[in-house]
Amino acid sequence: MRPLSLQIAAAVLALPLAAPAMAQPVEGLYVGAGAGLNLRQNDTGRAAFSIPTSYDIRFDPGFGGVISLGWGFGNGLRLEGEGSYRQNTANRWTGNQPGGAGRYTLSGVGGRAETYGLMLNLLYDFDLGIGVTPYVGGGVGWMWNSYSIRGQFDIYSERLGGTGNNFAYQAIVGAALPIADVPGLSLTAEYRFLGTLEMDHRWTEVGFGTFRARTDSTMQHSLFLGVRYAFGTEAAPVPV
Repeated sequence: MRPLSLQIAAAVLALPLAAPAMAQPVEGLYVGAGAGLNLRQNDTGRAAFSIPTSYDIRFDPGFGGVISLGWGFGNGLRLEGEGSYRQNTANRWTGNQPGGAGRYTLSGVGGRAETYGLMLNLLYDFDLGIGVTPYVGGGVGWMWNSYSIRGQFDIYSERLGGTGNNFAYQAIVGAALPIADVPGLSLTAEYRFLGTLEMDHRWTEVGFGTFRARTDSTMQHSLFLGVRYAFGTEAAPVPV
């Protein structure tokens, strides 16, 4: 008869051991999506007519979302195309009058700013041998910025509208958590910084006409939660 200690050891080794899902490098085609909070810094610009001549618009926190289609090279690098949408509501409109006449503040400010476009991103996953995979990346592309903002200046009704477009760039920092029960599926959490170059819009003063307005570069900060699915991912072997 075998010693009791050997019998116990054999029984323990025969038991299936549960293990947490370990991160695997993304290799091949994958899709992703995310949504969450969007914070838009003040938009500043200027109009090509007399009074008022510049503007500074502040926004409430808003929301946004992204969808992506990409390819993982199996070595940590990923290349993806992305479509995105962001929206924020305006809550203040101020500016400077020409000739040193001082600042103005519009009342009854409302409406929103929307940003949507396409980006090409390059990202790198850090394989730390733990259950979570952090990653960083950046991208370039083209964004459209749409205004539908209104306010009242003394007896004049003001409107800032129209859609402009220009080059955009972004930086991405995130982390992915694989789901053990569904090979290839991961939960993601990201911070994204998005910047765009200046864009042309329209300033309408009701009763006086429409004038050209140019918004300076815009900057937005997004916090997104999402999912990513890598096709063809096999379940990781369970260690014994």
